[in-house]
Amino acid sequence: MPRYAIFFVPLTEDPLNSAAAAWLGRDVFTGASVVRPSLVDGIGLEQFDALTASARRYGFHGTLKAPFALAEGKSINELEKELEAYCKTLKPFTLPRFEVGQLGAFFALRPSEPSEPLKRLASNLVQDFDAFRAPLEEKDIVRRNPDKLTKSQRDNLFSWGYPYIFDDFRFHMTLTNPVPDALAPAFHSALVAHFASHIEEPRQVLSLALYEEPEQGGFFTVRRQIRIG
Repeated sequence: MPRYAIFFVPLTEDPLNSAAAAWLGRDVFTGASVVRPSLVDGIGLEQFDALTASARRYGFHGTLKAPFALAEGKSINELEKELEAYCKTLKPFTLPRFEVGQLGAFFALRPSEPSEPLKRLASNLVQDFDAFRAPLEEKDIVRRNPDKLTKSQRDNLFSWGYPYIFDDFRFHMTLTNPVPDALAPAFHSALVAHFASHIEEPRQVLSLALYEEPEQGGFFTVRRQIRIG
């Protein structure tokens, strides 16, 4: 069963996408593999691939509405039309400059400071497109380890299908799996060197992207990128 998600990714021509594809080994717009050496000193390509595998599967993105299967009676054509109409009601806005950071043991690009417009957009998308979301299956709930979540995160999971929304929203564009502490300094240095020239300036949110996963566990690609405004 396919799943869909509403993510942020820079416009296709933005060089940040090429840098991310070179790091992850896959172009999220075409699905094509990108051949590259390991980019971390002292780490072989096999280990590097293993430590970026999940980020490569999801592709370069920032989550606004997390992946979901379509609710009964809903179609992908309906979802596309609704998102296209929705984007016409929005206005572009500027994000704070990205920086390399960590969420727990994961490395990601993160805004250098919180963005209220981004948080508001994500919160609205979660609610306004909830009718398209099929209820979570038990296995999906278990995978989230609800006993390890805070109360608000558990409430979010059961009510909206994803823990990290509303006041628990932390926007990020994931670049690794969990990285062992011993390797974290090398990964941080490599990421800063790889992305530094692409994150010097703030970016605008100019579009929303509808991502598609053809079957659970498959690779996500951009199905459509829709300009806003």
